[in-house]
Amino acid sequence: MLFLFIISFIIVQRLVELLIARDNERWMRSQGAYEVGAGHYPWMVAMHSTFFFSLILEVMLFNRPLSSIWPLFLGLFVVAQVLRIWCLASLGKFWNTKIIILPGADVVRKGPYKWIRHPNYLIVTTELLVLPLFFSAYWTAIVFGLLNAWMLSVRIPAEEKALREATNYEAKFSLK
Repeated sequence: MLFLFIISFIIVQRLVELLIARDNERWMRSQGAYEVGAGHYPWMVAMHSTFFFSLILEVMLFNRPLSSIWPLFLGLFVVAQVLRIWCLASLGKFWNTKIIILPGADVVRKGPYKWIRHPNYLIVTTELLVLPLFFSAYWTAIVFGLLNAWMLSVRIPAEEKALREATNYEAKFSLK
């Protein structure tokens, strides 16, 4: 029952985030923004969608039990959700699931972005590991941990390159 509640919560949360992202994208495009990395975006969506199917199948098919240290994983999950909301709130209209670049924009350097350049990616990575481990879905944790590492190895350089070229990203983060 806990598994179904948590999975349902996350799926609803992600669907709401997609609506927010769509609205933010519309606003940004109306301001002159453009998308970067569109070629890898469908793969990222597929990866995240497949993650949920894999997690549900592994837990249900193999009757995976709660981890013996589930309170730790629950705590990490709750902290990740709070940090996720902090990231979204800090970026405001600039938050998106796509890489949407607004030329000349003043890059956000508040909230968790004061200390780390890509806190949301760290949170997503944490979730992709914590959720399967919470329910002893070790194969899902391994496979999607590796897929996510590959995805971020493509996505982060594309995002940083675009931000350096079109915004004050380099000055804000003192990149040399």
